[in-house]
Amino acid sequence: MPAWFHWPLLAAALLLLNASLTFANVWPTPGIRWNAAVSVELAALVALLALVPARAPRLARGWLPSLWLLLVIGRYLDVTAPGLYGREFNLYWDAAHLGNVAAMLARAVPPWQLAAGLLAVAAGLATLWLAARWAWSQVARSLGVAAAQRGLLALTVTLMAGYLAVSAAGATRQPFASPVSAAYGRQARYLTAMAGAGPAAQSLGASPDLTPAPAGIAGADLVLSFVEAYGAITYDDPDMAAALTPRRAELAEAAHDAGRVVLSAFVESPTFGASSWLAHLTLLTGVEVRDQYGYVALMADGRDSLPRALTRHGYRSIALMPGIRQAWPEGDFYGFARIYGRDALDYQGPRFGWWGIPDQFSLARIDALERPRQPRPPVFITFPTSTTHAPFGPVPPYQPDWPRVLEPRPFPAEDTERALAANPDLANLAPSYVAATGYALRTFAGYVRANAGTPLVVILIGDHQPVAAVTGPGASYDVPVHIVLSPGPMADRLRARGFADGMSPPRPPIGRMHELTALLAESWGS
Repeated sequence: MPAWFHWPLLAAALLLLNASLTFANVWPTPGIRWNAAVSVELAALVALLALVPARAPRLARGWLPSLWLLLVIGRYLDVTAPGLYGREFNLYWDAAHLGNVAAMLARAVPPWQLAAGLLAVAAGLATLWLAARWAWSQVARSLGVAAAQRGLLALTVTLMAGYLAVSAAGATRQPFASPVSAAYGRQARYLTAMAGAGPAAQSLGASPDLTPAPAGIAGADLVLSFVEAYGAITYDDPDMAAALTPRRAELAEAAHDAGRVVLSAFVESPTFGASSWLAHLTLLTGVEVRDQYGYVALMADGRDSLPRALTRHGYRSIALMPGIRQAWPEGDFYGFARIYGRDALDYQGPRFGWWGIPDQFSLARIDALERPRQPRPPVFITFPTSTTHAPFGPVPPYQPDWPRVLEPRPFPAEDTERALAANPDLANLAPSYVAATGYALRTFAGYVRANAGTPLVVILIGDHQPVAAVTGPGASYDVPVHIVLSPGPMADRLRARGFADGMSPPRPPIGRMHELTALLAESWGS
């Protein structure tokens, strides 16, 4: 090989290595694109090799390609997670749910597609490792030439000095990519913090006063539903708002016909795009929890909860959890008298989406199991919806005849076939998100109508905004709250605290989600 040919090979190797740590996300997809930036980590490693040129070939064939592969994976997670979920990847709590994701994929994806996907990932990682080995070998070979060694050392030292200078100046549009090592550093610091509960326990806020008896609702049954991924984007985006206006009007009309009112507000969720359980714990305890560390610490702290408080006042607290397939230890912390998971609900109809059970069935089933019995205490039902969970479909048909939804064939065959054929477009989730949200609003409108003659308060709250692939960048953490209840003192107190009549929440938000807990307890007190 001619001596001059090493120079273009070196240039190609450096371009490949730099591109592999500076690419950007193609929002809102898992794809990546070229990004005209410089990797300071590449500069640092090349400078290190230039200082020990004799050892460079062995390092290039040894651990360096594997280290580079880890950096590439870290870069991909660091830039892709915010584009898809609206937040950064967290190794601790996201990895803890990989098993559930794998089980969900195994049920929802044909085995051959799953196997092909795993093989493609393995082949891609192997290709990346081989490419990194080749590129580092070219760099190491070039360092055997004195001129190349001196030139690379001067260039890399200059780049590192430039990075420090622009970082110290606080430049927002610097020519350097964010270091992947910093992302790994954040994960390491979080894992280190998880070693002890002291800091998290100290950072937890005080619990609200949950002692007021709910005399203001006069023993009415209380349904608290976390409407999965129901976010402020459904109001802020004009197209979504227009598409959902008829469904919101349907819920308002159902409340009016049942002699009730609807009050609405925005609150700020503690999470975005995922980690619904953080919002559930926040509202059910009135203590803000924004990460898994606080989640574990709060449960270990043994705080009070709405289910426990209402149980003390004579309610039967029930968790309606159609997505639960195994034991749910959190139920003991909350103090639920009964947890209805997937098996207990015994759904026999067609499966829709990854979670299978339509929300309308879950509500009809819990009413059939718990509410007809007389005499009985009033019930407090906590219900996280599943139909509105990503990837938002297929969305089941709505059945106007509520008793029929409990039958093995709850929908006309043509409606079932049409619904199952409408798979979500993973490259454009907005249409399926709107369809799923519309289904949820229509379902609760039907539920209010079906219970027109019974004492009932329904609280609907979004647990978080949908993923950033739906909201776009820079969306708020705000979620809507709708409360359907009879006119009276509780409604007046809610209005005085910022709730507005109807289905259009006013701006700004009335507060954070944990503050709503105390507000509810105050408003239903005597």
